[in-house]
Amino acid sequence: MERFGFVGLPNAGKSSLYNALAGGGALAAPYAFATVDPNVGVAKVPDDRLQRLAIMSQTKTIVPASVQFVDIAGLVEGAAQGEGLGNRFLAHIREVDAIVFILRAFIDTDVDGSSDPVDQLNTLEVELVYSDLETLEKQADKRRKAARADKTLADEVAAMDAALELLQAGTPIYRSQLDEAQRHLLKPFFLLTAKPAMALVNLDEEQLVDPEPLLAPVREAFGSGAGDQVIGLCIQLEAEAAMLDEESRAEMLEALGLGEGALPAFLHAAYQMLGLRTFFTTGEKETRAWTFRTGSKAPQCAGVIHTDFERGFIRAETIHWDELLELGSWAKAREVGKARIEGKEYVVADGDVMDFRFNV
Repeated sequence: MERFGFVGLPNAGKSSLYNALAGGGALAAPYAFATVDPNVGVAKVPDDRLQRLAIMSQTKTIVPASVQFVDIAGLVEGAAQGEGLGNRFLAHIREVDAIVFILRAFIDTDVDGSSDPVDQLNTLEVELVYSDLETLEKQADKRRKAARADKTLADEVAAMDAALELLQAGTPIYRSQLDEAQRHLLKPFFLLTAKPAMALVNLDEEQLVDPEPLLAPVREAFGSGAGDQVIGLCIQLEAEAAMLDEESRAEMLEALGLGEGALPAFLHAAYQMLGLRTFFTTGEKETRAWTFRTGSKAPQCAGVIHTDFERGFIRAETIHWDELLELGSWAKAREVGKARIEGKEYVVADGDVMDFRFNV
């Protein structure tokens, strides 16, 4: 399961967001370092397609896709030099697959520091960049010497030098123009800023009315194409709504003009950011959403269900979810020849409904 780490300054709203997603469990207090050890939770990824397939199949059990998230203690300026238990908290960030910056825009006299989300982003990025710079500088001479004896290491050293140049200029790798091949070569260094990143701007109720003036500068800081990487929400409202039953929650969000709330939009954006996609299986016993990475072929997706499915893969019967819904059943799809038979080279698409055949 992919793991997202919530990273922010103390009291930015990380623990409240955790509670909104997990339904409670994290201490949210108006003082620094209320969280020391990371809280780990699981969130279900909302997907209307899953519900509609389950209704079609009259399913007894519905299993949505899930992601794991980690509430990491607040970083402070100087974290890369050990300030505020910084080294310990940076190590927690190293263990996640993607970073979600929690940036405070609401004003609270009980919370120290700037309420400018761009200022907070800059502070956080400086600490991550310093940490990565230290990591690479410790390795640089050793890797260059090794490359003189082993020419196959030349590309890795070139990627390392390109990353060093970026970091020395204060640029996180996720905001750079390094290509996928170079980023892959940097994986052995476990760099913090090589992870995908997005930002949640924590607003108060009044700021929700017109959030764009607060969100636009954060998008600009993230760079071109950062629209889906920056989301505004009122974490406090979302956390309060999450504690209610489904009907009361819908009523509260509707009364506030928030529709379904911002959490589903955040979860979908985070899911997409890591290149995660969904295929489905459906029947009377269970309708389930399965997570796979973009570009995966049919046997790999079969392996998501069980390793035996991949090992003994024969073929996959496949139809897109909306086409199956229109026809009304697998039986009808087979009858009219719409259920395709795909082999080992088939690249699975988001929204495919799959029925695997295997033999071990």
